[in-house]
Amino acid sequence: MTTPDYATYIAGLPRVLAGAALLLRDAEGRVLLVEPNYREGWALPGGTVESDAGETPRQGARRETVEEIGLDLEVGRLLAVDWVPGAGRPPIVAYLYDGGVLREDQFKAIRLQEEELLSWRLVSREELGEYLPGALGRRVLAALDSLAEGSGTAELENGHRVA
Repeated sequence: MTTPDYATYIAGLPRVLAGAALLLRDAEGRVLLVEPNYREGWALPGGTVESDAGETPRQGARRETVEEIGLDLEVGRLLAVDWVPGAGRPPIVAYLYDGGVLREDQFKAIRLQEEELLSWRLVSREELGEYLPGALGRRVLAALDSLAEGSGTAELENGHRVA
């Protein structure tokens, strides 16, 4: 019996995508959201983890934040990890890290990546559902709860806490 070579074995394994973002807030607890130009709605600063290049989720969150809003920030603790199934694409594992509370001078230093973003805004917890419907909104709320409670990382599936 012959065993397939390792590359063939790896090529046959299931695929999953990875995304990473930072949860950035102001002193009042409002969340910084960005408005992409390539799709409807709002998002957090972040994006795809370039895992083929050896990038980790933490590194991806930092790189994407620098690219999208021009701020090179320390990445804090992992607040939430979310398994998000999709139609027409592999599932995404979304990592959401604490980006901290930004100072006024940091907000003034924001420079949007014009190739991808139209604008940014600060949104209160109560308004998040209007801007971030679905799994992303639930993920952000779970992350805010983790911060408020001082609890561990929220494990989520499609934005819902796993029992």
